[in-house]
Amino acid sequence: MTHGMISAPQPEAVETAIDILSAGGNAVDAAIGCALVQTAVDPQMCGIAGFGNIHLYLPEYNVHTTFDFHGRSPLQTRPDMWEHLIEHEALDGWGFILRGRVNEFGYGAVTTPRTLAAFAEVLARYGTKSLAELIQPAIAHCEEGVIVRPHMSEFWNLPPTAGRDPNIGMINKHPATRKIYCHNDGQVLGVGELLRNPDMGNTLRRIAKHGVQDFYLGEISDCIVADMEANGGLIGHEDLATCGPEENEPLWGTYRGKRIATNQPPGGGVQLIEMLNILENFDLTALGHNSPEYIRIVAETMKIATVDKDNKVGDPKFYDVPLTELCSKEYAAKKAEQIKRGEKTDVVRVNNGGPESKHTTQVTLVDEHCNCVTMTHTLGQPSGVVTDGLGFMYNGAMTVFDPRPGRSGSLAPGKARFSALSPTIVFKGDDPYLVLGAPGATYITMGNLQVMLNVLDFGMNAQEAVIAPRFAATSNILELSNRILRSTEKDLRDQGYPTHRHPVSYTFGWVHAIRIVDGKWDGGADPATDGMAMEV
Repeated sequence: MTHGMISAPQPEAVETAIDILSAGGNAVDAAIGCALVQTAVDPQMCGIAGFGNIHLYLPEYNVHTTFDFHGRSPLQTRPDMWEHLIEHEALDGWGFILRGRVNEFGYGAVTTPRTLAAFAEVLARYGTKSLAELIQPAIAHCEEGVIVRPHMSEFWNLPPTAGRDPNIGMINKHPATRKIYCHNDGQVLGVGELLRNPDMGNTLRRIAKHGVQDFYLGEISDCIVADMEANGGLIGHEDLATCGPEENEPLWGTYRGKRIATNQPPGGGVQLIEMLNILENFDLTALGHNSPEYIRIVAETMKIATVDKDNKVGDPKFYDVPLTELCSKEYAAKKAEQIKRGEKTDVVRVNNGGPESKHTTQVTLVDEHCNCVTMTHTLGQPSGVVTDGLGFMYNGAMTVFDPRPGRSGSLAPGKARFSALSPTIVFKGDDPYLVLGAPGATYITMGNLQVMLNVLDFGMNAQEAVIAPRFAATSNILELSNRILRSTEKDLRDQGYPTHRHPVSYTFGWVHAIRIVDGKWDGGADPATDGMAMEV
């Protein structure tokens, strides 16, 4: 038996990780088995045709590395291919409404499906169990079925916003998708009903038997490409053959004597480092947790980092990201002085190429050998496309690109867009102290930041840090969860800040964290989902 702790949004996935550790698997085995189950039990949050980032600290192997597998635009992409389809900018300023909604749902929305390749690569290098063995629990959930949970139903039934199509269209538009998620009369499955996906189970069985090469180079790839070609999709054989993950050194920073390791662009780690550097110039503890002044300072920091992200961060293969400047303590000190002078940063929202989807998931895991894995993976905005007979849904990450040529977020073949995915490990000296990550679109970095501050500045354990009320400022509006005091909101409004109170208590990133103190673990699971933290 291997001892360890796992925190993730799905109880079924947590249980799978515990079973793998109990059977002697290591942190990598358990994390990959957990993630595979997530693709079966939370199929719009993530999938084997998705994208993400894995952060590994494995002292057993003398390894500390990250694997990036952001989806890239297909090689058939043209910078101007959607320019003539622009109807208008989305009413909320995030993205464009295109004729036929080709950037939202459907075959044209699919970027390269890199998740499965990343799982296989990491497992082959650092796991102790085979993919064929670890994929079995996911197969069982596909074939036996999973209970539709409230957040699944909420996603399917969300009303349309800002001129975009409702998500229900994503579910019932394509026959192959509709037969999985809807009754015969077209009504989507309801809360408490059983969702079965035997086609995906069969696909996973093929992968267990023939390996992931069948997905990228074999019969499954032939099915994918044939379906894409028949329906106007852009994914071809060359796209699938080049879907391996990209290994990078962690991006490093410091905060109050702690060492911070996170991911490189196009992930969101640079935002975290910049925000921590700015906040190091303030005595946050003395201000009081979630006091009006605390929220003002942290919110202005969020706004500064958001502006810098919008203007300076992109795919490093296509854009020269000024990492040295953005991660500089001197640069941060200048920004801190702006905040101290009471200056308000203006977050200009003209257009940044489309909304990030909140529909993402997380795995956070530590084992007895201090091996740490934090992984955030997603479908982005799910495309709604399922190839008949294969069962899994493709990502819809093309929605985040700008259809206007000549801009930082414009379309280009083989390009990835920035995402806030930021799986992070905090070190006290040479030892890991806090392992965390989150789903939640642009709120991911904001959620991760606040949990880190809760632990590092206010001494909270992982669960306390995760459940403490959060806020966010990714525009000029301060967004508040419903547990932020109304007196605090009044104070902020009196200072000239527009606010928006959300009707839910838990929002702005769904963080899952594990803290390590004197060789003991405490876990935090965000209650906004079905989060669960468990030790074995």
